[in-house]
Amino acid sequence: MKQDQLNRSAAQADIRPFRVEIPQADLDDLAYRLSRTRWPNALNGAGWKYGVSLDYVKGLANYWQNGFDWRKQEARLNAYPQFTTEIQGANVHFLHVRSPEPDALPLLLTHAWPSSIAEFLNVIGPLSDPRSHGGDPADAFHLVIPSVPGFGFSGSTLDSGWNIARIAKAWAELMRRLGYDRYGVHGSDCGALVSREMGLQQPEGLIGLHVLQLFSFPSGDPAEMADLTEEDGRRLQFLANFHERAGFNAIQSTRPQTLSYGLTDSPAGQLSWIAEMFNGFGDHVDAIDRDALLTNTSIYWLTNTAESSTRLYYENAHDTEASAAGPNGMPTGIAVFGDDFKSIRRFAERDNTNIVHWSEFERGTHFAAYDQPEALAGDLRTFFGRLRR
Repeated sequence: MKQDQLNRSAAQADIRPFRVEIPQADLDDLAYRLSRTRWPNALNGAGWKYGVSLDYVKGLANYWQNGFDWRKQEARLNAYPQFTTEIQGANVHFLHVRSPEPDALPLLLTHAWPSSIAEFLNVIGPLSDPRSHGGDPADAFHLVIPSVPGFGFSGSTLDSGWNIARIAKAWAELMRRLGYDRYGVHGSDCGALVSREMGLQQPEGLIGLHVLQLFSFPSGDPAEMADLTEEDGRRLQFLANFHERAGFNAIQSTRPQTLSYGLTDSPAGQLSWIAEMFNGFGDHVDAIDRDALLTNTSIYWLTNTAESSTRLYYENAHDTEASAAGPNGMPTGIAVFGDDFKSIRRFAERDNTNIVHWSEFERGTHFAAYDQPEALAGDLRTFFGRLRR
């Protein structure tokens, strides 16, 4: 046996099966804490003006305590093969769903913050087994869906320095360890940054990346702004509106540990911190199903990963491991959804020189895998269809 085969066999031996099994005592503790929530006094009629709506969080917390069925969601997660492995000293949990189609293309999906592997549950079937979902079996994918180090079932034990660049390197190692020598990647938000970073690093086997956002902004050169279209102007205004309300970004980039005391001790605090993002600061309330939102929030709460997950923003801001040099020349596809950050093409093409697919959808949030799974799955098939062969 060749040395690289021996190395791969040794690496695969370090991959361990995993099941989600939350102790009942943890669920009882969650219900008790929710029942004892001390609510703030908000201005009458404040709505979402000053932050997430008090009435909204109260209603959602009541459902979390009295109606939400974690065991049902746990069983749904456990319906898919799950594993853990150690990479660069970090525990990495992942779903690994092999397609029944032998020629399926491996595809790694990276979730966002404040999301989790649950983000992709609605696209697993259509992507891995299109034959059973009215699709073409030639479009099938083998799916690798990891929990980002410090998030969810990867756990909170994490050393410093885990930024986007380091995660990208870990994902390349994970795919190598699984025996995949040709694969694509996809992500939104933090997942989009990781996917683009892999395009910059160009690990062996990567054939292309698909994202929901390309975070390319004006450089300050007046010439870039000289002939902006009306639509470009609207997209810049959307960005300005986001920054006006994105207090989470400033806090998590500077003092994540201080924030984490409240999120770790109060389920209502963790819920409101996540719910504001899932509802677009109140711009599209309940666009994402509340069971999906609470499944995701429960993963953060039950794994005690508030601190380690928000720390990703600090690590990125303080750049302990520099990103690879740009621009990104890997074949790149983007799907822009209607209620999400609107990438501006002229800036995106400046920083990504091989954009071969650009689609726009009227509907869909920052977490389109949750609320527009069919559109996202179709776009992934279209983009990677041109790269498969």
